[in-house]
Formats: sequence, C-alpha cells, structure tokens
Amino acid sequence: MTTNTQATSMPAVVHALTRAATDALLIELRHPDSGGRLPEARPGDHIDVRFGRHLRQYSLYSSATDGRYLICVKRERGGRGGSAALHDELRVTDIVQVSSPHNRFPPVRGTRTLLLGAGIGITPLRAMAEALWHERDRFDLWFYAPDRDSAPLLEYIATRPYADRVHLRLSTQGQSARTALPDELEHPAPDAHVYVCGPAGFMEHVRARARKAGWADEQLHQETFTLDAEASAALSEGDEFAVRVASSGETYRVPSGSSVADVLPANGVDVDLSCEQGICGACLVPVLTGIPDHRDEVLSEAERTANDRMTICCSRARTAELTLDL
Repeated sequence: MTTNTQATSMPAVVHALTRAATDALLIELRHPDSGGRLPEARPGDHIDVRFGRHLRQYSLYSSATDGRYLICVKRERGGRGGSAALHDELRVTDIVQVSSPHNRFPPVRGTRTLLLGAGIGITPLRAMAEALWHERDRFDLWFYAPDRDSAPLLEYIATRPYADRVHLRLSTQGQSARTALPDELEHPAPDAHVYVCGPAGFMEHVRARARKAGWADEQLHQETFTLDAEASAALSEGDEFAVRVASSGETYRVPSGSSVADVLPANGVDVDLSCEQGICGACLVPVLTGIPDHRDEVLSEAERTANDRMTICCSRARTAELTLDL
C-alpha cells in the first residue's frame, strides 16, 4: 500500500472532542463546508492527520458512510509529541489536514471472525464489528485493557446491539492476553479469520498462539503502525552515503546509525514524516539518480525495482550518492 499524503491532503474541521478513556481522546472531523462530506471509508481504513508540524496515522473508528471521520487518539507517554499536541492543543473549529482513507487491514469474509483488540487497538476492530453486525456475519470482539477507565469508548461499545458479542478482559482482574485468550483461538476453522490490533507484544503473542494451534498465516491479520525497538534500530544501520537535494544542489552525508530523515531536517530541509519506521509511506520521496536500498514495508516489489522513489525514514543507498527530488 502506497501513501501519498501531499496528493490526497484535504482540510477537515474539528467538530467535537470527547474524552474516550483516561488517556484517550475521540476526535470528530467533518468537511469544512456546511453540508459537505468527507470521502467515504471502509472498515479497517486509516487516515493521515497533519496538525501543525505533526503528521500521524490513525485508524477510523467507524466506516464513515456519513461523511465524517472519527479517530481515537491515545496520549503516548514518551512519544514524539504528535498525540500530546492533539490532546493539549487541538480545539473545536480548528482545521487539520487529512488524507483520503487508506486500507492495509481489509476485512475478509469468512464463516466466522475473531476480533482481538488491546487498548487503542480496539479502534479499527470496532468499525469491523459494526460492519459484520449489519452483514449478519458471525463474530466475537475481545477487548483487552488494563482497567475499565483506560478502555477507550467502553461505555459506547457496551450500548451497541452486538454488546453480547463483546468480551471485556481486564488486566486488573487477572485477564490479560497471556491468561484469557478465547477458546476459539485453539480450534482453527478453515474458513475463519482472526484480526488483531494493539501493542506489538500483544499482537505477537496472539499470532504465536494462533500459529501453534494451527491457524494458517493467511487467516491471521494485524495492523501495525510501529516496529519493535530492535527492528527499528536495525533500519538505520549500513554504510555511509551522500544524499543530494536537487532544488538546492546541497549534499549531505548520511552516516550509519542515522537516516536521510534525520540528516535533512537537521540541515533545514523540510520533509514529511510520520511513523519513521518504513510502514506508512508518508515520507516517500522521488529519486532522480542513484539506487536506493529499500527497507520499507510500503512499496511493492515492482515499485522497488523501479528505484524512482524511496522512504527516507529507513531506506538507505546501494550507490555512493542519491539525488532526491526535493
């Protein structure tokens, strides 16, 4: 899935802000023109949101058939400041820039669906649950949280017509993913699917248990916006190379342990960044000369072979120099 935030960016107005949990904020975005509608979205879609200098990706809390977007943002302690800015600075009537919806977490129809979400990872799964309910499909939604106060929008979910299919599991009651996974996960069915979203450790544990029980990889689906620390650090390792900015002609050295996205802003070159781990595509930049060492999870094999674009947050160079169309 390729993201081009600049090409699809559009304004949206903050219509409402609602406290969704101890550290979670529900943000309702609408078209800035009265009667206007934002592009329709599907279950599992996410959008890029730019607020000030921050560009971040958020799953949509609903399928957005009514022309508005709902996102739920957790304040990330020790993060890079994007979630904190939305919590502390965003106000009703503010204008933000959003992309059209993207989807790398599409639901697949089957005889049965298991949805497992932890914390803010419940967001895309709630949208899937709504769609599955309306389509009269068989599903169950397992919701893991430390306690009731930190479970995003629990009161709202509890009022939905499928509330009897929602299974809340709280760590404070000894019901973590390590002790309270659904029994159905131990009994794979050939036409069933498992969807998981949440912290990396939670998703890894669920997938490992499912594989051990015999689920095939094509039956297991997850949405990832961050990499583990070891994988993230490995992205920036490699030989030093030079990167040339076409518009200015300036050339900068990119040493091992640093990325193009580290070096260019440090030298006053403005670039778009979001995940900074090669999994969103916000930092894709055209390559004019040189051959990139692609390390992202965004470009297809054909797009990598073309070598005319690269994710500057993680990809490096196979040649001594790259010229970027910046």
